[in-house]
Amino acid sequence: MTVRVRPARPDDFEAIARVSVAAYEADGQLKGEHGYGQVLADVAPRAAAGEMLVAVDEADTVLGSVTFVLPGTAYAELSGAGEAEFRMLAVDPAGQGRGVGAALVRACVDRASELGCHAIVICVRKGHAEPAHRLYARLGFVRTPDRDWSPLPGVDLLALRLTL
Repeated sequence: MTVRVRPARPDDFEAIARVSVAAYEADGQLKGEHGYGQVLADVAPRAAAGEMLVAVDEADTVLGSVTFVLPGTAYAELSGAGEAEFRMLAVDPAGQGRGVGAALVRACVDRASELGCHAIVICVRKGHAEPAHRLYARLGFVRTPDRDWSPLPGVDLLALRLTL
């Protein structure tokens, strides 16, 4: 299977919403989630605040998506001056393990480099998404515990950073 990453188009938004919610549900991240599934499904505001990227197959079917943002924008949580950030990385559960997530992360790293950023950051939920933790480690991201945070009780986010 060939995976290509491209900017999302409005006609992709329904597929992005479906894939995002399915991926987070499959990983158990939407149990007691306080409306996060609705945030994931509401793609248009993410696209307006940053760059929505999709991974597609040869038939242009959306396999995964990610939101790329810069500091000070609506969806930025962790990034500071000179850093980029990506959020809500999701891969269709049926397509996981095929390099889709890695392709999306590499696209974000490339975009951050194009923009002259010196680093890129991401938060991952503690105790969830072990494959994602392994992917980020394999791609060179390192934990930055001093930037860990919790948006809600019981939702502990671990900070990771890649120097570019």
